[in-house]
Order: sequence, then C-alpha cells, then structure tokens
Amino acid sequence: MAIELKDFFAFTHYEYGEAYFGSYKGMRYRLARNPLENVHFTPVDKRDPSATLMATVWPEPNSYFHTPDEVKTTKHFPITEEGMADAVKWFNEQYESRINEWTK
Repeated sequence: MAIELKDFFAFTHYEYGEAYFGSYKGMRYRLARNPLENVHFTPVDKRDPSATLMATVWPEPNSYFHTPDEVKTTKHFPITEEGMADAVKWFNEQYESRINEWTK
C-alpha cells in the first residue's frame, strides 16, 4: 500500500475540526470531518448524526483551496476507526485506478 493509515493523525484529532493533507506521486489528498468543526468537547449524543469523514483527492500542483471543486473527487465515510481505514484504502484505490492522471 502506498498511503498507510499510520501516516495519518490519530482518529480523535479529527474531532478538533482539523484536516489532514498529504500527497503521493502527483495525487494530493485531504481527510477531514464534515462539517469541519470542533466537536471534541461536545458529548457524542449531541453531535450532528449526519457528519462524515470526507476524503478528497485532486491532481498536483495546487493546494486544496486553490483547486476548483470540479477537479476534486470526494467520498464520504462514517466517522469511525473503520471509516478512517476505508478512506485510506479509497485513497490508494484512487491512485491506482487513475495513475495516468497523477503521473502526467
């Protein structure tokens, strides 16, 4: 696997409303809670039940904020340890299935 779960912040980090950004051989990626808000001190039963982990990929060289939304590919996952592992797996699948996009 090219991108590994151990490379990401600990699962609880995303409760603080912070995103993780990375890149791998021409593909940039981002993992964040959606909506992006600090819920660390909010009781679990009071949090938005529709919130997700949002995984996004896009081609280099631009940053997330300087890349048009239509160029980004996004998928949502449950806010769980398993959802985070599935998001990392999805990043790798995106890299492999679209390798020509990232390496041109």
